[in-house]
Amino acid sequence: MSDTDLAQPPQVGEALAQLRAQRQLTLDELSRRAGVSKSMLSQIERGQANPTVAVVWRLAQALGVELSTLLEGAKPNERGIEHVAAHATPGLNSPDGLAQLRILGPIELAGQFEWYELTVQPGGVLASQAHEPGSREHLSVMSGELRVTAGEHRQTVAVGETARYAVDQTHAIANASREPAVALLVVMHP
Repeated sequence: MSDTDLAQPPQVGEALAQLRAQRQLTLDELSRRAGVSKSMLSQIERGQANPTVAVVWRLAQALGVELSTLLEGAKPNERGIEHVAAHATPGLNSPDGLAQLRILGPIELAGQFEWYELTVQPGGVLASQAHEPGSREHLSVMSGELRVTAGEHRQTVAVGETARYAVDQTHAIANASREPAVALLVVMHP
């Protein structure tokens, strides 16, 4: 171990994100199991916080792994290709239940670069609060039509079109048509 290795604490975040994804656990589920707040888990996974030994121990217990598994960090996929089955792709629903996000990007990139498949039923809205300054979304419509609102700006986006907009303000994606709409949504954080 070099002096440089000794100067840096173990990077638990990547290993935690990888193990949580393998077990198909949401942040809420792991939070309940481990007794660690959801916001703390998110910060650990994004490398914004290093947990205490007690927190790492609770996480290891909740995940059913040895403490050393989290402390040693994430292991590269030995097969060379990470495959996620359709039924194992995590998703989120809007409060109205009419918009669904399928999380296509790896959890370890959350908070940096995220991509989703977005399906919005007629009358559905995916509304969001402002993200951190400098954040942008890129919405590419694959079928149907969607209306993007970012602050005071509005734009209708049809099949084959892409809208790019700042999301460091309140923003929403709505389907005002009579047909379901499907799009790819990419979120880039500064």
